[in-house]
Amino acid sequence: MKLWGGRFATAESKLMEDFNSSLSFDKTLYKQDIAGSVAHVKMLSKCGILKKDEEYLILSALEEILQQIESGSLTIEGSYEDIHSFIEAKLTEILADIGKKLHTARSRNDQVAVDMKLYAKEKSNEIIIDVQRLIKVLKELGQKHSNVIMPGYTHMQRAQVITFKYHLLAYVSMLERDARRLHNAMDILDESPLGCCALAGTTYSIDREFTANALGFSKPVNNFLDGVSDRDYLIELLSAFSIIMMHLSRLCEELILWSTKEFNFVQISDQFATGSSIMPQKKNPDAAELIRGKTGRVYGSLISLLTTMKSLPLAYNKDMQEDKEPFFDSVDTVQASLKVMAEMLKTLKVNRNHMKEAVKMGFLNATEVADYLVLKGLPFRDAHSLVGKIVLYCEENQKAIEELNLEELNQFSNYFDETIYDYIEYENSLDKGIKKEMK
Repeated sequence: MKLWGGRFATAESKLMEDFNSSLSFDKTLYKQDIAGSVAHVKMLSKCGILKKDEEYLILSALEEILQQIESGSLTIEGSYEDIHSFIEAKLTEILADIGKKLHTARSRNDQVAVDMKLYAKEKSNEIIIDVQRLIKVLKELGQKHSNVIMPGYTHMQRAQVITFKYHLLAYVSMLERDARRLHNAMDILDESPLGCCALAGTTYSIDREFTANALGFSKPVNNFLDGVSDRDYLIELLSAFSIIMMHLSRLCEELILWSTKEFNFVQISDQFATGSSIMPQKKNPDAAELIRGKTGRVYGSLISLLTTMKSLPLAYNKDMQEDKEPFFDSVDTVQASLKVMAEMLKTLKVNRNHMKEAVKMGFLNATEVADYLVLKGLPFRDAHSLVGKIVLYCEENQKAIEELNLEELNQFSNYFDETIYDYIEYENSLDKGIKKEMK
C-alpha cells in the first residue's frame, strides 16, 4: 500500500521501492507510531473532525494491531514503504474506509518526527537508569576497597599516591555529568511536532496542545518548518552517547593495562574474558576491548548524522530517513556497553599488594618531601630541584625515599629532621590530601 500515488502515471521501479523502503529498521517505532496515532485520533474527535463512533472503532483497531504485533501473531513485513504505511494498511484492512480517516490533518513528516522524539525520550530514560546503576557499582567497588592505595598517574608515569576508591570516584563524576547531559537534552527536545503536518500546518481547526499533553510533551513546537526538519535532538543525544562511550573507553583502557602482568593491579573475571586459539596461557580482556572498540562505532553514528544534516534546506528531505539506523544502533551499543561494564566491575578482583608495591617503587611521596622543605623555609623551586636530586640518588641506590636515613637526607639539606618520616608516610599524605577532600 502506498500512501501516495494519485499523481503518478507509472508504477515505482522495484529497485526504487527496495531502495526507498525503511520498514526493515523503522519497524522499531511501531509502539511510538501507534501511540502518536492514538493521541491524534482522540484530538480529531475532540475537535469534531471525527465522529465519536469513528474514534472508538479506530482506537480499538489500533489497540488490536498493537496486541497482535506484541504477541507475534502479526509480523511487521511485506512490501510496505515504512512502519506508518504498514500500520495504516492494517487499520484499513480492519475498518475499510473508516481506517482511511486516520491520517486526516497529519503528514508523515510530523508523524515520523513525533515517533522519533517519543523513542528518543524512552531510550534516554533507560540509558540514564543504566548510567545510575553503573555509578552504584563503582561506588560499591570503591567502598569495598576504600583502604587500597595505588599510584595516581600523569603522562602514564607514577605521580602521587591515591586510593583505588578515589580513582573510581573520578569515573563516578564523569558519569554523573553524562546523566545530566541526557536530562538536559530531553528537556530541550520536549516539544511535540504533531500538527506541523508536512511543513505549514493544516487548515483544519486542530488542538496541538491536546496532542502534546497526551503524548507527555511540555508544549507543541513553535515553528512548523523546524518541527518537521529538526534532528538537533538526535545529534545532541548522539553527542551525549559518544561522551558516555568515551568515559567507558577510558576506564576500559585502564582495566586492560591493569590486568597485564606488567601491572597486575586487577584480574578480570573469566566471565568477561576469552582465551587464545593457539596460546593456552592467554586470558584476554575482551569485554573491555569490545567496549573500547564500540566507542568508535557510536562516534561514527554522530558524524554520520551531522554529515547528513549539514546542508539540507528546509523543510523535510528524504535524507533524514538516514537518522534512524545510526541512532537505533547507538542506543543498543550504549546500553549493552553500560550493562557489560557494570557486570564486569562487579566481578573484578583487586590486587592490593601489587598496587601498594607500585606506590613504594614510584617515589610517589616526592612532592610531599618538597612541601616539607617549603614549610621549613626553602623556596619551592629550590625544594623541587633538591628533591629531584634525592630521587636520582634513590634510583642509583635502589631505595625508596622513606628508606633513606637522616644522614643520607642531610647530604642534600640540613632542613631535614626526624619529622620528615611522618610527613611523607603514604597514609599521612592521603589524610592531608584526597581523604580530606572526600570527607
